[in-house]
Amino acid sequence: MLTNTTEYQFRLSDGLLGAQMLFVAFGALVLVPILTGLDPNVALFTAGLGTLIFQVITKGKVPVFLASSFAFIAPIIYGVQTWGIPATLCGLAAAGLLYVLLSFAIRIFGAGILHKYLPAVVTGPVIMVIGLVLAPVAVEMAMGRTGDGAAWLVPGKTAMIIAGVSLVTTALVALLGRGWFRLIPILCGIGAGYGTSLLLDFTGFTALVQAGFDPGGLPNWTKPTLISFASVADKGWLVVPAFVLPEWRWEAILFIVPVAIAPAIEHFGDILAVGGITGKDYVKDPGIENTMLGDGIATSVASMLGGPPNTTYSEVSGAVALTKAYNPAIMTWAALIAIFLSFVGKIGAILATIPTPVMGGIMILLFGMITVVGINTLVKSGQDLTEPRNLIIVAVILVCGIGGMKFSAGAFAIEKIGLAGILGILLNLVLPSSREIEKE
Repeated sequence: MLTNTTEYQFRLSDGLLGAQMLFVAFGALVLVPILTGLDPNVALFTAGLGTLIFQVITKGKVPVFLASSFAFIAPIIYGVQTWGIPATLCGLAAAGLLYVLLSFAIRIFGAGILHKYLPAVVTGPVIMVIGLVLAPVAVEMAMGRTGDGAAWLVPGKTAMIIAGVSLVTTALVALLGRGWFRLIPILCGIGAGYGTSLLLDFTGFTALVQAGFDPGGLPNWTKPTLISFASVADKGWLVVPAFVLPEWRWEAILFIVPVAIAPAIEHFGDILAVGGITGKDYVKDPGIENTMLGDGIATSVASMLGGPPNTTYSEVSGAVALTKAYNPAIMTWAALIAIFLSFVGKIGAILATIPTPVMGGIMILLFGMITVVGINTLVKSGQDLTEPRNLIIVAVILVCGIGGMKFSAGAFAIEKIGLAGILGILLNLVLPSSREIEKE
């Protein structure tokens, strides 16, 4: 029997609710590894494990599910292309340790330290840079090319149709969806784009392209189908996820760690939001320092196994509000089911068949939404952006981050998002406010 208890009560009857919570998170959870080159099955395993770690540290008091963080998509893609997956995982593990350090800082100095040293004038532009720095990748993929634009994968006009269906479906479900549908816009968008790809293959549209229909500049198109299930047939049902161990690399650490600033601030807001849904003050009990610690350790453990960083999922919080299922043990069920599914090899194989334009259409909306979150962070803070101090901080972060500025000294190198984040923190510490100037 469903109750709205906020106490941890592990019951077999809540297994179905746990499965529903995982279903809500599934689209976003697997989107990050698909876009970044990580293994979806590993992401499922580390999401489940991370949630269980979080529950142990917070004593099973907070009904949240931890899974792949969108904030790290851009740096993971860049890191994988530049240093490879193992080195990028080292940077991601270090980002989790930053959460841990912040949790101890909160424990010693109070939660106000986050707003003092990481104000919206810094975090807002950093979030915007995260959304915009790889916007060209989204466009290239939506047009049927690889993320760097070096090679065609799908005929241009075919790709634009598929990407358009994915993008429009995701947007419409987010705007007009009701009940459970409103919580899974990404899953709906991927499903619609995938279905369109199958339909175009089935109706022979690709064959028309091969026969002479203008493919948007693609020469010598030879691929017979948009989707091939050969790899699915070859994959076993029960397999151990392809875990990957991190490889030490200073450049990756210095590039990725500053990115963790933004999701660390978002974590604070997420915990407040969940508390508003359940009517509990989780900032005090179990304490924001413990929720941050749980998030950080979960992220580091996930990265040490080859999974993406974890974060609290607002979609799942929305499902909690919709169902009024406040029992944190429901998230235990979601975590256990995620771990079980991670050993089903065909899941990863099926996800790997998703055509590039499907993900490109989703990424256009996703990266834009991340940018808007950054803008909203600035607007809600009430900061006067015409004040010279704020203007300088925001301007330097945006131009250095989006422009791709790089600083190197021997083997040491830092660039783009990482450099922009560090510059923003330093400028916030050294630049005097207008009030301080007026006193002089």
